[in-house]
Amino acid sequence: MKRFHAKLLALCVSSSLCFTALAGCGTNNDAATGTQTQDSTQTQDSGQTQDSAQTENMSEGTDMEVTVFPLPDGPEESEIYVEPIANISDDFIRGMDASSVLVEEKSGVKYYNYEGEEQDVFMTMAQSGVNYIRLRVWNDPYDENGNGYGGGNNDLTTAVELGKRATKYGMKVCIDFHYSDFWADPKRQHAPKAWEGMDCEQKSNALYDYTKASLTELLDAGVDVGMVQIGNEINNGMSGETLVPMVTTLLSAGSRAVREISKDYGKDIQIVVHYTNIEDNDAIDRIATNLKNFGVDYDIFGLSYYPFWDGTNENMQNVAKLIQEKYGKKVVIAETSYCYTSEDGDGCGNSFVGIGDLVDGYGATVQSQATMIRDVCAAANEVGVLGVFYWEGTWIPVGKANVDNSPIWEEFGSGWASSYAADYDPEDAGLYYGGCSWDNQAMFDFDGYPLASLNVFKYLKYGSTAPLAIDVIPSVYVTSDVGTELSLPEKIDIIYNDRSANEKADVAWDEAQITAIDTNVGGTYEIKGSLSDGTAVTCNLEVKMINHAKNPGFEESDTSMWKVTYEGDNNPTDFQRKADDAYSGEVAFHFWSADSDMEFSIEQDLTDLEPGTYQLMVYAQGGDVSEDAEMELYAIVGGEEQTVSFMVTTWANWQNPTIPEIKVTDGTLTIGVRMKCNAKSWGTVDDFTLNRISD
Repeated sequence: MKRFHAKLLALCVSSSLCFTALAGCGTNNDAATGTQTQDSTQTQDSGQTQDSAQTENMSEGTDMEVTVFPLPDGPEESEIYVEPIANISDDFIRGMDASSVLVEEKSGVKYYNYEGEEQDVFMTMAQSGVNYIRLRVWNDPYDENGNGYGGGNNDLTTAVELGKRATKYGMKVCIDFHYSDFWADPKRQHAPKAWEGMDCEQKSNALYDYTKASLTELLDAGVDVGMVQIGNEINNGMSGETLVPMVTTLLSAGSRAVREISKDYGKDIQIVVHYTNIEDNDAIDRIATNLKNFGVDYDIFGLSYYPFWDGTNENMQNVAKLIQEKYGKKVVIAETSYCYTSEDGDGCGNSFVGIGDLVDGYGATVQSQATMIRDVCAAANEVGVLGVFYWEGTWIPVGKANVDNSPIWEEFGSGWASSYAADYDPEDAGLYYGGCSWDNQAMFDFDGYPLASLNVFKYLKYGSTAPLAIDVIPSVYVTSDVGTELSLPEKIDIIYNDRSANEKADVAWDEAQITAIDTNVGGTYEIKGSLSDGTAVTCNLEVKMINHAKNPGFEESDTSMWKVTYEGDNNPTDFQRKADDAYSGEVAFHFWSADSDMEFSIEQDLTDLEPGTYQLMVYAQGGDVSEDAEMELYAIVGGEEQTVSFMVTTWANWQNPTIPEIKVTDGTLTIGVRMKCNAKSWGTVDDFTLNRISD
């Protein structure tokens, strides 16, 4: 998302070299990405590689001079450790979405370079290896009085200004048309106000005209557009249309406009279609099939891939290979990110909120942010993905966390939404407008200074060295059953900046604290410990009644631990996904038969239970049950069965049969529900709970 132009010679610090050349001299253009690379020699001072800046004139209708910072030609020392990526090209897209820069600056934010001097943020990004800038464009992000909706107020004028600044420092530009007046994503795809009331044909004509006029203005201003997104995260529709034939009609209109402009200007502009929720491989396959069947002309399939939301690197690779191999299209990671801290910079709250969002093996640190970017790039490069765009790495706090910053957010649009957006987007902006939700995932700190992790982009090929240091010690969480002896880990994971050095280290816990805990009473505790070198660590302990039933609410897709038996030829049961009929979650064990009486059971065998006394309960609801129906919750232990009868009555009148004391001595137990009931009766069973309540 979300000044200024310093003298060009100021780019050349005293230890750097400046070269001036005519446009095209020493430049190679990659047809797939449109990325420029320069042949240049680097100098070194005191063992540190310095930026070697090259300037050239852009002769395509402008007098703009362009300064390019070449990538290193070997590993460098750094504050962060980066493992090099084998066989990565200099043309690999090292992209950054920087849509919010202008409103940030208007709000008083200043950006600095690595020496602590105020500097154009686009120059800093270029020095750090960023070679592509992504800018979103909204048609008309203002209300009738000219008040901005926020989120960067990203109209075309803003894109032109930011695009020129990106071009000035040798970076290509990807224009991300949302075809909306505000945020467009899987949840919302509002049509621009000017298109309200239009049918699909009229809307497609308007979209074509808007795309063509916008690109003309961008190119005439000298913006080096190399890529255009026609729509943003359009899984569920675009510009108010949801049916596939309508959406593909709009996409084709946008594509036609880009192709015509590309031809008119003699410029290779790649067309991107952009989707998210890539953890659902089948859905992505259907989307790509629809694009093919409806003849949508595009070059690149863009994926949003946030590792804390969208699955594993391996799944991302599978999706990329599917698109490339089955549909013959190139792939780019259109959005990704990761946090460098769990702190909130402006008091508004963040999308990435803390420990629950962390990916295993990565902490909320600058080093982990760099490592995550490197690892996503490595996985993408391995399967031929063109590159990666980091989302909104420049969107930092406006104001301090302990101050009411809303007047600034409202005036300049530097929060994610202003109150003025309420009429256009009442369900989200109208309820939750406020500040920046991304500041802990930016690549500049809360005061505008670049993080060391920003340099990961220039280190991808050759890596960087740094003294071996602990990056993060993952939080230790232990859950203990009430009434059992505490068992804390003897070793814990240590994650280093160089992940190849990761190890499990011995830990000693405070015995006095452990002894003082009454395990017969539930509670939460923090137990102090230390590593052999004295490093302090903490174990977060929760003593509670653990539910020993496996997949107790049937929410996991694997239900093989549950055995279902029934009389007759037809199974009257299923695992039904319907939240209204579940006690919790979305899934419940469901029964119904239209023509015949039912007799069935569902049960689970448990082994390796701690000896002790257990309590079993379940929830059930239903209706249209005859008086002679039989329903039982049962437990079988040591060949003996305990049961409790119950009866469902009406919808959502949840019954909670309970067997209060089950003595387990050999660690084995069978739990279940059985029913005999009439045809046309119905109901659901949910949330088995088996707790150990005493020794």
